[in-house]
Amino acid sequence: MSESRFAKLPKPPYFAVIFSSLRESDGNEDYDAMSERMLELAVKQPGYLGVESARDVEKFGITVSYWDSLKAIKQWRSHSEHVVAQEFGKSQWYKDYEVRVSEVKYAHGKPIE
Repeated sequence: MSESRFAKLPKPPYFAVIFSSLRESDGNEDYDAMSERMLELAVKQPGYLGVESARDVEKFGITVSYWDSLKAIKQWRSHSEHVVAQEFGKSQWYKDYEVRVSEVKYAHGKPIE
């Protein structure tokens, strides 16, 4: 991720996958390594545009990944290593989670100077 922590994105439209999660207190030994591996794989996927992520001290986090199409999102969701990570998430790493997909039609902000 860049120093600014903001994804460098094209002008809309594009799609956002919003992954909100609450981590388990224990059973997270391999979580960081898997998270890094998923980022390594995601950036190589056709249609990947960027990611932004944050987690608080109470283990609630939000990761937003950006994609150029719904097709790209579906392909990433079914990537074999990502499927394995999803199963670990359900069985060991997350107490609760939600995935939402939305289309970004407009975006603006204040660029970092």
